[in-house]
Amino acid sequence: MKLYDVVELAVDLPEKGLREGMIGTIVDVYDDPRAFEVEFDDEDGVEIALLALKPEQLRSKRKTL
Repeated sequence: MKLYDVVELAVDLPEKGLREGMIGTIVDVYDDPRAFEVEFDDEDGVEIALLALKPEQLRSKRKTL
């Protein structure tokens, strides 16, 4: 996973109002410890949450043609 990748949340985070399967975008990458700052928006483009997540909390979201 890298900067600006679209990712899928692999776990529920009810305290943040997020649930498994929600789609977000990586907006920053941290090396030590490895983590990703991910922005989650609603269907209107309004930010729901912005938080650092561990790699195991995310799944790559690959587009298929």
